[in-house]
Amino acid sequence: MDDLAPAPGSDVEQGQAEEPRTPQRLHALKDKDTFIVADSRGDILGAADGLFHNDTRLLSRFRLLLGREPPSLLSGAVSADNVFFTFNGANQELPLPGGPIGPPGVLHVERKRFLWRERLFERITCVNYSRDEVLTPLSIEFGADFRDMFEVRGAKRARRGVTFPAQVDGRTVAFRYEGLDAVERSSVITFSDPPLRLSATRADYLYPLRPEGRLELYLEIGATAEEPPSRERFRANAAAARWDMRSRIRHGARLKSSGRLFNQWLDKSRADLALLTTRMETGPYPYAGIPWFSTAFGRDAIITAWQILWFEPSLAKGVLTYLAAHQAEEVSAFRDSAPGKIMHETRKGEMPALGEVPFGRYYGGVDTTPLFVALAGAYAERTGDLQLIDDLWPALTAATAWMEHFGDTDGDGLIDYARGAESGLANQGWKDSQDSVFHADGRFPKGPIALVEVQGYAFAAYKAMSRFALWRKDVAGAQRWAERAEHIRVTVEARFWMEDQGGYGIAIDGAGELCRVASSNPGHLLFCGLPSPERAARVTTQLLSARFDSGWGLRTLATGEARFNPMSYHNGSIWPHDTAVCAAGLSRYGERDGVVDLMSGLFETASSFEMRLPELFCGFPRAAGEPPVAYPVACLPQAWAAGSVFMLLQACLGLRVDGWTGEVEIRDPRLPIGIDQLRVEGLRVGDQKLDLNFERLQGRIAVHADGGARVPVTIRQGGRA
Repeated sequence: MDDLAPAPGSDVEQGQAEEPRTPQRLHALKDKDTFIVADSRGDILGAADGLFHNDTRLLSRFRLLLGREPPSLLSGAVSADNVFFTFNGANQELPLPGGPIGPPGVLHVERKRFLWRERLFERITCVNYSRDEVLTPLSIEFGADFRDMFEVRGAKRARRGVTFPAQVDGRTVAFRYEGLDAVERSSVITFSDPPLRLSATRADYLYPLRPEGRLELYLEIGATAEEPPSRERFRANAAAARWDMRSRIRHGARLKSSGRLFNQWLDKSRADLALLTTRMETGPYPYAGIPWFSTAFGRDAIITAWQILWFEPSLAKGVLTYLAAHQAEEVSAFRDSAPGKIMHETRKGEMPALGEVPFGRYYGGVDTTPLFVALAGAYAERTGDLQLIDDLWPALTAATAWMEHFGDTDGDGLIDYARGAESGLANQGWKDSQDSVFHADGRFPKGPIALVEVQGYAFAAYKAMSRFALWRKDVAGAQRWAERAEHIRVTVEARFWMEDQGGYGIAIDGAGELCRVASSNPGHLLFCGLPSPERAARVTTQLLSARFDSGWGLRTLATGEARFNPMSYHNGSIWPHDTAVCAAGLSRYGERDGVVDLMSGLFETASSFEMRLPELFCGFPRAAGEPPVAYPVACLPQAWAAGSVFMLLQACLGLRVDGWTGEVEIRDPRLPIGIDQLRVEGLRVGDQKLDLNFERLQGRIAVHADGGARVPVTIRQGGRA
């Protein structure tokens, strides 16, 4: 994502937590620009967790105690639709005033919370299952440090703003901070019952509970105080939050299979995308991931929209419209911007506002601009919506002009990069960590650097612009962009191909030397359709070899390369979206069996992570009886990880919707391993809807279409199922 992500074992990752703060043991909820990350008890202990709003941590400590100890953990989980977090626990030994120690395990404790309208609602419930009355000492510790997200991620600041003393009033504690950017940020905690004792860091209660007695305590946390928390407010807002999430999940076609666990993967991935998608003025936009990247990223959103384009194109429309509205208009070395360039990242916190980091609106992604144009081409092919292309035409031509001029610094027709300022990203492709691009001997190349996959994106972008120009009756423009696409194709085949390795090198450096490194990047070339069929077949063999395929997914770097490390961020780890893009590329060139195997590996990975794929995980080879190895500080959920299942499924089905002709083509379909039936309901084609049924019959996949009599469906069979 970017090279400021915390490394495993860093102080940021470890914090002062009482248990390992790995992603699968943290639980996230999100609403618009507010999200919360807490452990399985629902506690916030000040490591990477917290309640955040606009990239600022409004709550850095939030801990429930019964007596002197937190409740023992029975369970902690987020609901399938990502609306509620629920913790179930039991008391440990309770000190009785002036008397003996109360027995453990007699009080059941439940914490249920949700976010709605950028406000945290929580209900704490205790039920006494003993035969005696229990005097219940319940305490809540809290604090607000107002740290910028980049501070939470490990950045050090010479100065901070002013933190004012907390204001304590009956049932309310208000925290306030004025940043160096002169913006005041606040956080207010309000309780339904006035505490017995209330301070700036703690609320203490003492509830007598009869046998089978029950208590309920409600609290709310937000930027301002509202009405006192109550059961009625909790229920009304919970119903609104759940209704809103259901409406978002139901966008697009519905997918159901004969496999119960496979359906859980589909449903959880759909729910994760709905959770991360924020409604902008320009339409829906998927934020990248929680906790580090809960904001608008360009590359991530484009890939995510592309992953689900075949059954839900409205997300691509929202992404394209938003990015066009935030296109660069000026040259800035600090922001790595130039006219026409598409945004890489935007942030709303104090440090970006002050220019302490360049990410307030940052353009240091070399691939986002050609991906923007290429997605527009894919969207038009899927929908036939040329009105959007008309609306975006100034942005598309500006983006293409950036590719032709600013994006090609040495005039060789390849898109390259070199960061404008030391504060920016050293590497600006999707593998943007500092050590992700190197020569075969481990040397780091000098810029400008031309990444192999970026040339594929540019190839697809120029081809899209050529088609658009023909539609607009601009024959000269169509020819010019077609020639540029062909020039890139010929140049890549001539300069990146490694005949002895049967694959493409990762990059060409500023001296014109090829980085002869075997990476997953060429799989993206296949996705864009650049290589010849013969070379694509050799890349396919390479990617499906044991050097890349771990059994769980494709490594970003082949084993045996100079900087290979299965525990690294980009040099041998497995990124689900990367595997999915490569699989789509393999499918484009006719490979199906390998795609089915890759999907099986990621499905079994998801099964080890509660049916959701993390941002990345370690690239160790699969071993019998052992689960995949987690990457300690990966985002979970992550948008393009969640979208991977849908791109993989399309690659298996060989399904393409032609928006120009209003037709559906299915070529050599396969079903995932263990799935005998799959139904796609309500697939929109133009102004029609179509249902598709895939069924495994006698070793082949039969396809039946219904519900859209006027939608032509072409099925081309071939190969075994």
